[in-house]
Amino acid sequence: SGLVHIKNPHLDAMEEDVLYHLDLGTKTHNLPAMFGDIKFVCVGGSPNRMKAFAQFMHKELGLEGDGEDPADICAGTDRYAMYRVGPVLSISHGMGVPSISIMLHELIKLLHHAKCRDVTIIRIGTSGGLGIEAGSVVITDMAVDSSFKPRFEQVVLGDVVVRSTDLDRGLMEELLACSKDVPDVPTLVGHTMCTYDFYEGQGRLDGALCSFSSEKKLEYLRRAHDAGVRNIEMESTAFAAMCGLCGLKGESLRGLL
Repeated sequence: SGLVHIKNPHLDAMEEDVLYHLDLGTKTHNLPAMFGDIKFVCVGGSPNRMKAFAQFMHKELGLEGDGEDPADICAGTDRYAMYRVGPVLSISHGMGVPSISIMLHELIKLLHHAKCRDVTIIRIGTSGGLGIEAGSVVITDMAVDSSFKPRFEQVVLGDVVVRSTDLDRGLMEELLACSKDVPDVPTLVGHTMCTYDFYEGQGRLDGALCSFSSEKKLEYLRRAHDAGVRNIEMESTAFAAMCGLCGLKGESLRGLL
């Protein structure tokens, strides 16, 4: 049916669903009226970048007004920022799996309560590259963990729950085809590795802690490259797992710093 699914039977027994970190709720807001025609959701780490993206989309869609000061729908909270531009939502998610996970739980419930159909969600932003030049864009074909496996592991009530990180291959191919219209930006498809840390988890030598040698770092990064990893970040496995379980076409685009 194209609807956004939720995998929580307990929600049916709730009189009200409060989306705490988005400053929205099923009793306080008419979610179908506010969001029912949303077709695209773009998420990224930084609130300022997502505001800039909303301003960009306003111009691209040719909407009325200058679009220079879009309203932050989540202005009542300082956790995330959300902007609506026609059928597009632009939302920040912070850094790391915990932060994007909280946002996605509430975003997915929002899209479900709003009765949205056939929604496409794209993660945009930056990342570190592996064996490719800065300024390139990586379209993720597979989100993998630090062991280069396509899985998202989470501890739930003391049990390790493992979920698939499959992304929508058709959407990946569409985005790759679109990249042909921007020939001055090198674009490629590759695995994206998700870590739980920016410093040691990604092999950096400049953190407050470092438990490995530069030689061990390089050996690990070579193994990652040989396994197909082309960029490294901190959200993709959770993003892929949650989108897949809830019927959202999801993909990740990362520009390399």
